[in-house]
Amino acid sequence: MGNPGRMLSANYDMRSQESSILAAMRSGPLQSLTDRELGLREQAVTIYPHALQRRVWAWVRFGPESIRVAAKLMRSTPAAAGIEFRAGDRVFRCWVWGNAVVVQDEQ
Repeated sequence: MGNPGRMLSANYDMRSQESSILAAMRSGPLQSLTDRELGLREQAVTIYPHALQRRVWAWVRFGPESIRVAAKLMRSTPAAAGIEFRAGDRVFRCWVWGNAVVVQDEQ
């Protein structure tokens, strides 16, 4: 049956993240790297199929407000990561610098 305490903790973490994201959204729109910063004309982009998408922690910015979120790594370049994360029924996607992303521990 698993550990119900662990499941409850994950639920609380998800709700806490959701409220943090909603609060940060009041500071401004989600920021993403620009085409110039990504250098897509010069850099290869790797798009990960569903089975290879990794769970990561990533720093994102809503206006001037930065927040760390649990996300999925959807694509990458040598310098940047394309991530996706959720808050309630909203899905957010953005590009961040690669060093703003850390793979979550496998559990």
